[in-house]
Amino acid sequence: MTPSARLQAAIEILEALAHSNKPADRFIRDWFRARRYAGAKDRAGVGERVFAVLRRRASLAWRVRDESPRALVMASLAEEGCNVGELFDGSKYGPPPLSDEERAALAHPRVDTPPLWVQGEFPEFLEEELKKSLGTNLLEEMRAMSGRATIDLRANMLKAARDDVLGELRGDGFAAEPVPYARHGIRIREHTGAAALSRTRAFLDGRFEFQDEAAQIASLLCAAKPGERILDLAAGAGGKALALAAQMDNRGLIVARDRDPARLAQLGPRAARAGVTMIRDAAPEEDTFDAVFVDAPCSGSGAWRRQPEQKWRLTPERVRELQAIQDQLLDEAAEATRGRIVYATCSLFACENEDRVAAFLARHPDFRLALAAEIWRDATGSAPPPGMAEIFRATPRTTGTDGFFTAVLTRRA
Repeated sequence: MTPSARLQAAIEILEALAHSNKPADRFIRDWFRARRYAGAKDRAGVGERVFAVLRRRASLAWRVRDESPRALVMASLAEEGCNVGELFDGSKYGPPPLSDEERAALAHPRVDTPPLWVQGEFPEFLEEELKKSLGTNLLEEMRAMSGRATIDLRANMLKAARDDVLGELRGDGFAAEPVPYARHGIRIREHTGAAALSRTRAFLDGRFEFQDEAAQIASLLCAAKPGERILDLAAGAGGKALALAAQMDNRGLIVARDRDPARLAQLGPRAARAGVTMIRDAAPEEDTFDAVFVDAPCSGSGAWRRQPEQKWRLTPERVRELQAIQDQLLDEAAEATRGRIVYATCSLFACENEDRVAAFLARHPDFRLALAAEIWRDATGSAPPPGMAEIFRATPRTTGTDGFFTAVLTRRA
């Protein structure tokens, strides 16, 4: 593909993404499967352009007063100092030439001070919620959120120690290092060639799983012990259930449930690869559990580094719908546990986090909020990570992880 053809491909993908709910990386992968003529460098170049636009959509649209995919790609090139006219030249498979209006917009970009939501690269309707949630650090947090996420792995202690997995990965040529806080975590900072991680013998044999460090920390706050009965109430594809099983040395019971059967179906093969045999989809005996883990459906705002398209798909109505689901899951958890609830989201929003916990405690005075920092010290024997005191709040700026929230609620004696 020529440079111009790559730009036209990026424009077409951005146009199609506006009518899709697929994650952008999966959409791009499927788009290229139908276009076998594109080589690896072409796919990488187009993908990088698409993600560059998605990460900076608000400021790019502000610059040229136009939020169409074509205008956004043009603005991204102009910000890089490229001669846009030379690339938008009407050549075969490339974008049509610039119009007079487009040339004028590029030649005279806006120079007035953009509003906060443009500076922070988030939808305008979220400004008040993010001010409430992030306070005076809002812009710094959002700028950190605009970067690229690291690749985090969790060594599966049922099959290998972290140091052994680190050695394997380094031997395979990956720049692997321990994460700062989670005791089984591994970080890969270099993305080039990282797609091969899922083809390594260490992965195929179940010695590690892909999992952001913040999610690993949330799992550790469950303080799961061998022999316990745990309900994973919104298990998704099962990442937390697998982490809990490793903590429990594959002894006890984990019941994994989710409203999406397709996502939950991924857990069986993952558990087999990891050597986990204690996960079921129903409890064979008594109905109550020592702990219920609620990794609730949420806005996903904490994962905007990985899926920047999701911020532009979010609506006020969807945020309200999610809060109702979160409240319902917490109430279900209260009925199911005789001990503790671990409530977690990959959200930055207080309306999905602290507000939901406060509302739950008002409805259920027989529960109290436990100190996350104390649980961490007891479970790991180490100092708590940044952002952990009564609750745990992670962000790319403070912890170098995805945005994440965790609260532990215990039934009063």
